[in-house]
Amino acid sequence: MGGTLFNSLSSLLKVSDEQAMWRVKMQDDQAAFAQLVKRWERPIQSLCSRMTGDLHRGEDLAQEAFSRVFAQRKVYEPTGQFSTYLWRIALNLCYSELRKVSRRRETALLDEAGELDVEEPVAEGPPPDLSLVEQENAAGVRQALLQLSEPYRAVVLLRHYEGLKFREIGEVLEIPEGTVKSRMCEALTQLNEILSRSMKQEKISCKPKTKPSVELLAI
Repeated sequence: MGGTLFNSLSSLLKVSDEQAMWRVKMQDDQAAFAQLVKRWERPIQSLCSRMTGDLHRGEDLAQEAFSRVFAQRKVYEPTGQFSTYLWRIALNLCYSELRKVSRRRETALLDEAGELDVEEPVAEGPPPDLSLVEQENAAGVRQALLQLSEPYRAVVLLRHYEGLKFREIGEVLEIPEGTVKSRMCEALTQLNEILSRSMKQEKISCKPKTKPSVELLAI
C-alpha cells in the first residue's frame, strides 16, 4: 500500500498545472490541489505582499486566492495556462484590498510600507558595507513601488519580480502586449523620478549612499 501511495504521489509531481487543475475540477482531487498550492504558494504570496505593501495581508490574500480557485473549480475552463488564471485571481483580490485601504485612509499604504521596512538612523562614522547599502536601496525601491498606480505596479511586479514575459503579462491583465510595454516604460520613468526625489530629500551626515535605481528591482 505504501508503494502504491508513493507511486501516486510521484505521478502527481510529473503532471502539469493544467492537468492537476483538471483533476481538481473533474474529481475534486485534493492531492492535485495540494500540489498546485505547493508549486504556487510562494510566488502568489510574493505578488500579494508587494502589491499591498503588507507581508501578513499578502499571505492572507494568497490563501484567499487558492480558496477561490478551489471554490470555483467547477467553472474553470482550461483555455490557457493555469498560472495565468491564478495570477489574475490574485491580482483582482489585491485590487479589491487596495480599494478598501484607500477608502479607510489614503496614506495607509505608505505607512504600512514604513512599518515593514523601518531603518535605524544612520550614525556618523564609517560608511555602511555594500550589503547594508543594497538592503536599504531595495527597501527604497519597494516603497517607491507602492507610490505607483495599480496598473503600473502590477506590470513591474509581474515582469521584474515574477519573471513573466510581456506576452504573459498581457494575458494575465487581458491587455495587448504593446500596452504592457508602454506601461512598463512609464512605470520605470515614474520610479526613477520618485527615487530621485527621495534622494534629494534625504539628508545624512555620512558618506552618500549609492543612488537606488530601477536596476535594484532584481533584489
